[in-house]
Amino acid sequence: FQQQVRMEAATIPCVTSTTTTTTATAATTTTRPPLPPYTNEQDASKKVRLAEDAWNSRDPVRVSGAYTATCKWRNRSEFLQGTEEIVAFLTRKWQREADYRLIKELWAYQGNRIAVRFAYEWHDNADNWYRSYGNENWEFDENGLMRLRIASINDVPIREEDRKFHWPLGTSRPTDHPGLSELGL
Repeated sequence: FQQQVRMEAATIPCVTSTTTTTTATAATTTTRPPLPPYTNEQDASKKVRLAEDAWNSRDPVRVSGAYTATCKWRNRSEFLQGTEEIVAFLTRKWQREADYRLIKELWAYQGNRIAVRFAYEWHDNADNWYRSYGNENWEFDENGLMRLRIASINDVPIREEDRKFHWPLGTSRPTDHPGLSELGL
C-alpha cells in the first residue's frame, strides 16, 4: 500500500516536494521536480533557478535538501560526501563570503545531467570584494535529487563600485534583474 502526499516545503518557497511512504517499510522518498530526464530547456532552466534561489538564501540546510544523503561534491579543491559534510562546508563558506549574491545560468542539459555557469559576488572580512566565476556539472537521481556536483571556481578581485548584484541579501534574485548573459558576464 502506497500513499502519496503533496506538500509545499515550508522553508523553500515555490518548490513542491512529493513524499511517498510505504507502510510496510516506512521508507520515505522525497522528489524534487522538475525530474529527469531533462529533455527541454524550460525544465532544465527551472531546475537551475530553483538551485540559485536556494543558494541565495544562504541557508545550508535548505541548500542540502536538494542533494541525496550520499551526494559527492568537488568544490574547488575540496572533496565532500553526504549531507553533514555539505552543511558544514556551506556554513564555513558563508561565514567567510559576506554579502554573497549568486546568479546561475543553464549551459547544457541531457538526460539526468545539467551543466551550469555562474557568478557570485562577495567580500571578505577586510572588505575586499570579489566576483567568483564558475562552472558546475550536476547529475541527478530519478527523484530529482543531485547525487554528484563538480564545481570549478575562480575568484577575481573587483572594486565595490563595480558590483552588479544589488538585490536584498538572503533573498532570491528579482525576476526583472538581468542574468549573466544580459550583464555581459
